[in-house]
Order: sequence, then structure tokens, then C-alpha cells
Amino acid sequence: MENIEQIEVEESSIDFGKIFKDLLKHKRLYYIVLPVAFVLAAIYALGQPNVYSCTVKLSPELSSSRTSGGLASLASSFGFNIGSGSAGMGSEALFPTLYPELMNSTDFKTSLFEVPVTIEGDKKKGEKDRTMTYYDYLSKEQKKPWWSAAIGATMKAISGLFGTKKEQEEKKEVINPFRLTNKQTAIVKALNKKVVCDVDKKTMVITINVTDQNAIICATMADTVKNRLQNFITDYRTSKARVDLEYNQKIYTESKARYDKARRMYADFVDHNQDILLESVRQRQTELENEMQLQYNAYQQVAAQLLAAEAKVQQETPAFTTLQSATVPTQKAGPKRAQMCLIFVFLAFLATTGWILYKEDDLKPLLGMS
Repeated sequence: MENIEQIEVEESSIDFGKIFKDLLKHKRLYYIVLPVAFVLAAIYALGQPNVYSCTVKLSPELSSSRTSGGLASLASSFGFNIGSGSAGMGSEALFPTLYPELMNSTDFKTSLFEVPVTIEGDKKKGEKDRTMTYYDYLSKEQKKPWWSAAIGATMKAISGLFGTKKEQEEKKEVINPFRLTNKQTAIVKALNKKVVCDVDKKTMVITINVTDQNAIICATMADTVKNRLQNFITDYRTSKARVDLEYNQKIYTESKARYDKARRMYADFVDHNQDILLESVRQRQTELENEMQLQYNAYQQVAAQLLAAEAKVQQETPAFTTLQSATVPTQKAGPKRAQMCLIFVFLAFLATTGWILYKEDDLKPLLGMS
């Protein structure tokens, strides 16, 4: 009974009526803080540039030679790949779940630097379209909040006064993924946020999402990234088959040349010795005929191998089903300015309320402090 009474006394020590009166006593502070917070939030939100988002979805072909029927499908639903090889991974070393890691690599991101993009000019103002590389677009054409632009202009002016010759030469350096400059590294980090790849482990559907300040460039880069990913995977899957094809083409060319040479030698010998009945001539003719036949048989065999190699390349070429193509977005994906303002105002309300409760010594009962 004593414990229950003690709990009731502690609960009754929180005077909600006093807290409400204390808040009303400082209502003018709310009238000042909340509008100011709203204005600051509006300035911050309006200073953020609009961004657009474009999503592309692909479904890659998973060959039956690389999976083990229903067991592989069941295992893939848990994120595992069961191949047909002795090691359990089969011949497919680059499984779809590794595609995001591939796209996050520096080599892949730097390969996007030279992609040409076009900024459409305002036809009403007589502006012409401008074409540049994606690297130049990211480094020179990105809109920034006014405060970031002001800070950047100030830092640029300072670096212009005290900049070294090495910094000026840095702009002329060729893009080398092994050794990027500070500016190039910053662009790669920006691309890590702009270009995102995700793979559903159950369905193996590849989702590529690209965000950018320009709607047309956003769709252009989404389609470009999709094509480059397809080309890379195709090159990887068909690399061994293409090496075999090149070798067979070389052997085919050499075999055909030997057969043509043997055929010409036989024809020339027969043309020049038609009326000669010597046994040595007949033996030589037989030797040339046999040589020509051997070269013809080898030529036929190599030709068959060449056809098989060409068919192997076609067989190893993966097929991709485009579930969602790249389209120019018509509505911006962000920033959500109304949501930003509400969050700012709410945080300002909480901070003001906490300050009032602290000033009126109302926090101790609420926090259970003596």
C-alpha cells in the first residue's frame, strides 16, 4: 500500500496545468520563433535545385547450363547461386547479385565521363542546344544552393590569387582511373549517389536508378548505363567463346590458303603435263592430288569448327528483357519543400517548448528528477 501511495504522489507531482500555463505565458516566443523557422526553412528549401529521377528495369537471361533447375531457383530466392560446376558455382562467375558492385567500381564510373550529353537551350530566348561530356556537365553545369555558390566563388577567387602552377595543370590531365585528381574523385563520389543499381535476389530483376537536375540528361544517362552494363556483361560472358572464334578464324584462313596453294599447284602441273606419259609425271600428279585432297579435308574440318565457334558465341550471348525503359521524367523527384518546412517548424516548436520547460523548471518532474 505504501508503494502504491508513493507512486500516486509521484504521478500527482507532475502539474500539467502549470506546464500549460507556463507555455501560454511564453506564447509570444512561439509567435516569433515559428515564423522565423518557417522563413529560414523556406529559404533553405527554395535554394535547393530540382532533381529528376529515371528508373530502368532489366531481367537477365539465366541459362539452364548455369543453374540446376528447381534447386538453383530455390537457392537464388535466398541469395545463393548454385551452378553446375564441381565447386558449386558453375561457369557463371559474374552473377547478377554482383552487378551493383560492378557499377560502383571506379572503372565503370569513370567510363561514363566521356558520354556526350545535350543541354537544350531555351528556344524562346534564341538559345542553342549545347553538347558536352558528362564529366564537364557535372563539373560545370550543376546548380548549387546560393550559399554554396557564394562559398565556391570565394574559394575560387582565393585559389586564383594563390593557386600554384600544379593546380592549373591539373585541369589538363587525362582521366586515369588508377590515379584520379581531387576533382575527378569528387565527381566519382557524386556519381555514386546519382547512379544506383539494385538487384532483387528473388527475381534477379536489375533496377537502375539515375537522378539528375536535368530531366533529359537523367533519361539519357539511365539508358546509357543500361546499355553499358549489358555490353560489359555480354563481353564477359562471351570472352572465351570470342577468343576461340578468333583462333578458329585464324586457322580457317591459314587452312584455306594452304588448300588454294595445293589446288593451284595441282592444276598448273596437270595443265603443263597433259601429253606426257612418263611414270614420274604420273607419280608427281598423284602426289599433288593427294596433297590437295588432304588440304581440302583439313579445310572442311576447320570450316566446320569455325561454324561451331560462331554458334558458340551466339549461344553464350546473354539476352536481356527490358521491363521498364528509360523515359524523360515529367515531374521532379525532389526536393520536397513542403515537407522540409514542416520538419523545420516542428523541430523549432520542440526546441522552443523544451527551452520554456527548462526555464520554468518543469523538466525535472517530467523526467522524474528530484
